[in-house]
Amino acid sequence: MADEKLEKELYVVGAGPGDPELITLKAYRVLQRARVILYDNLANQELLDLVPESCEKIYVGKRPYGEYTPQERIHELILEKADEKGMVVRLKGGDPFIFGRGFEEILFAREHGISTFYIPGITSMQAAGFADVPLTHRTLSEGIWVLTGTKKDGKLSSDLRLAMQSNATVVVYMGMKKLQEIADTYVNEGKGETPAAIIQHATLARQKSGAGRVKDLPAIAAHHQLTHPSIIIIGEVVGIHFNPVYR
Repeated sequence: MADEKLEKELYVVGAGPGDPELITLKAYRVLQRARVILYDNLANQELLDLVPESCEKIYVGKRPYGEYTPQERIHELILEKADEKGMVVRLKGGDPFIFGRGFEEILFAREHGISTFYIPGITSMQAAGFADVPLTHRTLSEGIWVLTGTKKDGKLSSDLRLAMQSNATVVVYMGMKKLQEIADTYVNEGKGETPAAIIQHATLARQKSGAGRVKDLPAIAAHHQLTHPSIIIIGEVVGIHFNPVYR
């Protein structure tokens, strides 16, 4: 009897902000039957304990401003492993569709006849609540602007100037190399006194944070020894819990 043809599937799964207990039930069930898992730098490796012993585990991480696995190689692995073993899980920190390039991988897989599935994850900005920073609060913030601190060309998003014109909370991902530029942008627009916070390793035991005025973002990071991976929150919501001075 001929071997049955493997059903090729790609599951792009959000690993959440850090705490492994914050993945979805659907993600938990998919991990339990994974045949191959491609996991990145921000996915908590405790989640690998959920996969079967027979599951092949391949690290495809990208460390900030350091060594990384090229996206093209990740695409190659998706194709190779789907052909070889059928079911591939791509485990990505946070939510795969929020600055995670997850949809690029979905499109690549579809172009090569692989069935695709997306399982959302809690993105790191939602973990700001673990530092007592809500993203919205009635009378203080009526919306959220979410920006990348580093575009494909390496520049800070020009949308920042638009975002600061509203009372919306501004969230900056991947912005730790741009702290001075972010601070200067606010100062130049006369908004340097806006409260701001930096939160590193949100939801984990080693979580730490600092807050103050946006004009002082570099000093806040230095004072609290904050580095990657961190989320930057700017807006009046920060002042609800944090006094706008170093703590």
